[in-house]
Amino acid sequence: MTLADLIMLSTRTFTTRPMRTFLTILGVSVGIGTVLFLVSLGYGLQNIVLNKITTADSLLSLDVSPGGSGMISLDEDSLHKIKNVPEVTEISPMTSLTAQMNISDLTGDGLVYAVSPSFFRLGGVLPSQGKLFGDDEKYGAVISSAGAKLFNIEPKDMVGRELQLTLLLNEKREDGMEEIKSIKRDDVYTIRGVIDDDNSSFVFVPAASLEDMKINRYAQVKIKIANESVMEQVRNQIIDYGFMVSSLSDTIDQAKKIFKIIQTVLALFGLVALIVSAIGMFNTMTVTLLERINEIGIMRSIGASSGDIMRLFLIESVLMGFLGGMGGIAIGYLTGFLANWGVNMMAKNFGGQTLNLFYHPTWFIGFIIAFSSVIGFFTGVYPSRRASKINPLEALRYK
Repeated sequence: MTLADLIMLSTRTFTTRPMRTFLTILGVSVGIGTVLFLVSLGYGLQNIVLNKITTADSLLSLDVSPGGSGMISLDEDSLHKIKNVPEVTEISPMTSLTAQMNISDLTGDGLVYAVSPSFFRLGGVLPSQGKLFGDDEKYGAVISSAGAKLFNIEPKDMVGRELQLTLLLNEKREDGMEEIKSIKRDDVYTIRGVIDDDNSSFVFVPAASLEDMKINRYAQVKIKIANESVMEQVRNQIIDYGFMVSSLSDTIDQAKKIFKIIQTVLALFGLVALIVSAIGMFNTMTVTLLERINEIGIMRSIGASSGDIMRLFLIESVLMGFLGGMGGIAIGYLTGFLANWGVNMMAKNFGGQTLNLFYHPTWFIGFIIAFSSVIGFFTGVYPSRRASKINPLEALRYK
């Protein structure tokens, strides 16, 4: 038999037993759709989390800090040394100060981070409300959501408010003892944005606004590397200088490992539905074999080989698996769209942000189509082998 003949004969059940064939394909589609729905949810959640904490520059950045021993400090000489490390293209230091924050008639304690705008870019810092201050703003400020709650102000209502600082500095007296010196600044900052952080009360201000204080100690320096391939080399060289080095990419790698476990668990739940549908497909192919034994005897008597019979059943099962995969993709996309729409409607009603909870990688769609076809193939192996071994004379006498 030619391939065209085999395809024509194998698709006869699509018209002779349309309801049974449709239900079998639908069962496979539901199983495939469940896998696609759950795995796409896992990928979607991963993208949401990673997009919240990363930017393109932050993936090429390292965080350098002096450590907790106090033996090594980050000063101008340290910055110069780090800047001259090969493959370091940019540095952005941060000064940390204890302060009292004053908004209207309210006062609260917190930390002040004096940075340049490049610090946000290298750190992947994104505002949940408003925006970050730019290079042209000397008196812009960005506060944490915990800082907003400190003043009993909703983060969305914090943007545009004016802020003043009273810096608390440790100074050594002549007798060697330390005392806290309070310096009230006349500068008035305008809060441009809010960062989502409920654990620490802090505010970012432009480093240029505190230049007159001539601070020569830094709590942290973010550095940008030329490319990812030399990141480990640069990291080791800076560690050799005695500094502590960490990177956002380490956190991202850990997050990806966690999400891989989540995606695997979700896929296993979907696999249960897929196994049930595969059993249903196997049952359909077995029933089809019993119904067509007499037909097999006629085909064998007019010259069809056992290989033709085997291929006939295999093509039929593969086609059903393939169509089940296509239907599963449609079901997975539709259910994902409806679930995403429903969640976003609820988020809007409760004042939350809309999110895309589902992500469908192209490679995974291709994998699903191939996987469903393979399932169809394996569920058809036993019935096709059994059909190819039927004795033609016994098949003709079968009622």
